[in-house]
Amino acid sequence: MTVYLDHAATTPLRREAFDAMLPWLTGAFGNPSGGHRVARAARRAVDDARETVAAVLGCDAGEIVFTSGGTEADNLAVAGVLAATGGGAVCTAIEHHAVLHAVEARGGRIVGVDGDGLVDLDLLGASLSADTALVSVMLANNEVGTIEDLHAVAAVMAAHAPRAVLHTDAVQAAPWLDVATLGAPAGLLSIAGHKFGGPQGVGALVVRAGVPLVPLLRGGGQERERRSGTHNVAGIVGMAAALAASAADREEAVSAVRLRRDRLASGIAAALDGVTLTAATAPRLPNIAHLRLEGVDNEALLLLLDDADVCASAGSSCASGATEPSHVLAAMGVGRDEARSALRLSLGRTSTDDDVAMGVSSVVTAATRLRSPAAVAR
Repeated sequence: MTVYLDHAATTPLRREAFDAMLPWLTGAFGNPSGGHRVARAARRAVDDARETVAAVLGCDAGEIVFTSGGTEADNLAVAGVLAATGGGAVCTAIEHHAVLHAVEARGGRIVGVDGDGLVDLDLLGASLSADTALVSVMLANNEVGTIEDLHAVAAVMAAHAPRAVLHTDAVQAAPWLDVATLGAPAGLLSIAGHKFGGPQGVGALVVRAGVPLVPLLRGGGQERERRSGTHNVAGIVGMAAALAASAADREEAVSAVRLRRDRLASGIAAALDGVTLTAATAPRLPNIAHLRLEGVDNEALLLLLDDADVCASAGSSCASGATEPSHVLAAMGVGRDEARSALRLSLGRTSTDDDVAMGVSSVVTAATRLRSPAAVAR
């Protein structure tokens, strides 16, 4: 039996998404940009999906821009606003690389965080200036699960850079938080379908009315000329269905997943010495248990877990295979050696009690083996 504890990387397709996509994979095929009845049917499907996504995210349907995923949405937010305004960008040091690299490539400023991964509001204020056009602070971190207070961020922006637009990467937050409320201060907000049971390769960017934005992709003028390209109709309707279903059962899912996450983390900590729960005192997503296991190399640990049919990660899935420790942990003040002991275990709505039990047993067994004198000698 495979135990999947990497839902923060991607999570299984929901049945609601599959059912919504199926007609567009088995017969329906229109191009929404056309004018005949087959094309109009596709356009109606996209428009209906747009309404659904907007309702969950707390915006108008016309403020939704469909993209190929969270990375494109993040890049469109950063590059689009800077191109439109000529201003500068500021982001936190723990952003997803889709934001961090986009800001760095444009000479932006990077703001530090505290030991729990919460943005330092004083440093943020000091980093803002009259020419700041965009500030990007993710709603929930994809590695350690820390939840940021965007209302507090917006207050700092109002005092120091009132013309700047707030962007939030809500990709990891979307399945677990009320994004419409917590993300309300953001003029731009990114999501990705595969994080909440939609298909891979589709996402959306909320662009609220009045936010200046130059498109990355030019061509046919789709998405109100903000993102050209033929619509991925099946992906869009699947994402919308998954997002609606995720919002409908969020309260129940959060409660069940948090209990299992806590049992997973406490079970490992009870059986092993030297286990540290990252960001333990911060508000965190209910599904992520980010642990540091003293004296255990996470690369070796993940190999042993994989051999035991347990899927986990050391951090962001985009950084898998990277030789450098997590930039998130580095920003939080965790040393390189300790960062190499990090393990991210993330649950989803399909996780079971058996997954938790097997996860605890497998991690404990693998870590004990790696800590043994024989393992050190090798």
